[in-house]
Amino acid sequence: MGVRQWFGPSRDEIWLRLSEKVGGRYVDGGFWKGDKVEVTHKDWIVTLDVHVVPAGKAHIPMTRIRAPYVNPTGFRFTVYRKSTFSGIAKVFGMQDIEIGDPRFDDDFIIKATDESLVRALLASPRLRDLMVQQTSIHLTVRDDEGWFAVRFPEGVDELHFEVAGVITDIERLAQLYRLFAETLDQLTRIGAAYDGPAHVTL
Repeated sequence: MGVRQWFGPSRDEIWLRLSEKVGGRYVDGGFWKGDKVEVTHKDWIVTLDVHVVPAGKAHIPMTRIRAPYVNPTGFRFTVYRKSTFSGIAKVFGMQDIEIGDPRFDDDFIIKATDESLVRALLASPRLRDLMVQQTSIHLTVRDDEGWFAVRFPEGVDELHFEVAGVITDIERLAQLYRLFAETLDQLTRIGAAYDGPAHVTL
């Protein structure tokens, strides 16, 4: 019995199949940069990769998906599933915005710089449904990649998803790409994103 029968397809194989499924391209970054999958949606580029973060003496692989975009209003938000930690965070004053959908409000923590804009964003039933399909989700808008990484031009932010571990479920990864596409489209509909290139290379 071969290695593939014991362990299943490699990450490279999974990402190649994913790129075919979502109409993207697999990029072999070599030893230093690492591999990634890029999908173009309108003028945006959505990028999937895996990076490692230190945790004490261990290192944890993280699956992340990112998409820089022009943010004309500076609107930022974070949506994630409720957990023990999020319950504690609310006690210490973290604001939890409710949108009026009981199922969604019961399952998710929503934070935003503008309450009316985040309600308009999540008024999309398709977007809420795509979020509900994710068993683990932390979707946020960041202003750049942080220290020692890509710095964004003024007015450019990044839609960012990250979860511990390496996601190997092709359908889940495809759903995440659909989630990003719908979020970017909805941000454009409410005037919180421009449908144009961000001129950022990840």
